Amino acid sequence: MLILPAIDLRNGKCVRLKQGRVDQETVYSDDPVAMAQHWEKLGAKYLHLVDLDGAFHGHPIHIDTVGAIVTALNIPVELGGGLRTADDVQRAVNVGVNRVILGTSALERQDLIPTLVKRFGNRIAVGIDARDGMVALRGWTQTSSISAVELASKVSQMGVQTLIYTDIATDGMLQGPNIDGLKEIMSAVTSKVIASGGVTTMDDLRSLQAVETEQLLGAIIGKALYDNQLDLRTVIAEFQTRPV
Repeated sequence: MLILPAIDLRNGKCVRLKQGRVDQETVYSDDPVAMAQHWEKLGAKYLHLVDLDGAFHGHPIHIDTVGAIVTALNIPVELGGGLRTADDVQRAVNVGVNRVILGTSALERQDLIPTLVKRFGNRIAVGIDARDGMVALRGWTQTSSISAVELASKVSQMGVQTLIYTDIATDGMLQGPNIDGLKEIMSAVTSKVIASGGVTTMDDLRSLQAVETEQLLGAIIGKALYDNQLDLRTVIAEFQTRPV
């Protein structure tokens, strides 16, 4: 599996939220660029960035910070949060983002997906954020009437090659990933899937690895790294065996 440390940007800082709630925020660094360099130094081959302010406001807020992170690194990054138009995607690509993650727009602007896939190819990914099996949107502040599996299937058929599946109930809670939900998503798509939410222990990662499918591209790890419950070097040594 590819191991992707997560950096969530809010108010110019590197933070983590519990279940996406701003009243459950922990600030880990005032210097997101230095944090990105730290993860690269420990062996990360890819970083997962989220513009939380962008997700809440509906348009990118931290694109300059993202550009500074890209410039400071020798590894690729993916970015989600507030990317809802073709211009938003282009701005992210212009500052060097390797993969752009669409969330709310993948649900509300499905007509846009084929156009973006044609224009940007495999640089387009879709974040499938699920609350009780239903798609959450607008920075997880709303829950739709569309199931995560239904949306995943639709965008996969539109040519999206990478999905990021997040179970909101487990995100930031340090209680393990939703393996059943992940399997359900993968059974409905041909796309590669990156698992996100709840990864806390080496056994959690072993449970993901035991899924034994080429569809599982990797795992995003956030709070467990910041709280030193997982050591990135150790994780990479055991699990990151597949070429990036």
